[in-house]
Amino acid sequence: MISGRGLGHTGGTLDKLESLAGYCVTPDAATFDRTVRQAGCAIVGQSDDLVPADRRLYAIRDVTATVDVPDLIVASILSKKLAGGAQALVLDIKIGSGAQTPDAADALAMAQRMQHVAHGSGLSLACALSDMGQVLGRCAGNALEVREILDLLCGRSVCPRLRELTLELSARLLCMGGLADTHETARTQLERALTSGKAAEHFSRMVNLLGGPSDLLEHPDRHLASAPVVVPVRATYAGFVRAIDVRALGECVVDLGGGRRTPGAAIDHATGLAEVRGFGESVHANDVLALVHARHHAQAEVAVLKVHAAIEVGPEAPSPQPLLHWPKID
Repeated sequence: MISGRGLGHTGGTLDKLESLAGYCVTPDAATFDRTVRQAGCAIVGQSDDLVPADRRLYAIRDVTATVDVPDLIVASILSKKLAGGAQALVLDIKIGSGAQTPDAADALAMAQRMQHVAHGSGLSLACALSDMGQVLGRCAGNALEVREILDLLCGRSVCPRLRELTLELSARLLCMGGLADTHETARTQLERALTSGKAAEHFSRMVNLLGGPSDLLEHPDRHLASAPVVVPVRATYAGFVRAIDVRALGECVVDLGGGRRTPGAAIDHATGLAEVRGFGESVHANDVLALVHARHHAQAEVAVLKVHAAIEVGPEAPSPQPLLHWPKID
């Protein structure tokens, strides 16, 4: 799969994977081919040979206020997937405060654009709309999110929303690819791959073949950077998490060094937010709403104020929000 880097307040798959020492997102053709054959997958980036135009446009969009332009989003996503040889694709289109298309109607229009272009290209496509009104897992930031995924793959800890979304999207893709007859059968296969450790083994093999460590599953802390400063954000009073400005949280991560303000700028993979409270959770006064991982104390102090302002706590529990649904697209 050909992926991209962070855009605006959203993190990028390649930036996260580069948290792993040695991981090469631009392998030569022979390495790319060998990785797919031996690991069954490869997550890489644009190169001089693969979607080179998108590589340039991607960097320009990030610093020219054109991240949210619908047609550029469609072109960027589908050009990479088509160049990678995808025959079936499931897209997770986000809605809510952290999404590039916060409004559900705009997200549906985006799904329709995607479907139209995919159909014309002979690509089988399914689009889900999923909630980004809260952090999907518990972390936001490059190394922190990689660690969270490793914990999920290895069964060390499980964030229910992250696990459920992963299984639902993956089950749909298995059915589209003819690897499962029903959604239920696909879910069973996926559950087995997780609990048996097979999914973790394939991910680890991919990382190693692309230059990363061979003992990632056994010793993740040896290979993921950690921030020297960790400061809690505490609730002022008791109540329920009623709203989360996820865009503000993403911008906070960028300010901590976990994203870019200019093309080609270096990223601090260690910084970000962890243990972020979920929508609807109850909290007591002085409970931790999130942990700020920063390079310097001054950065952390500013981030604490921003995170505190982004997480609204009120006296009444909010109505639960659905995680995802599959819209009917004409």
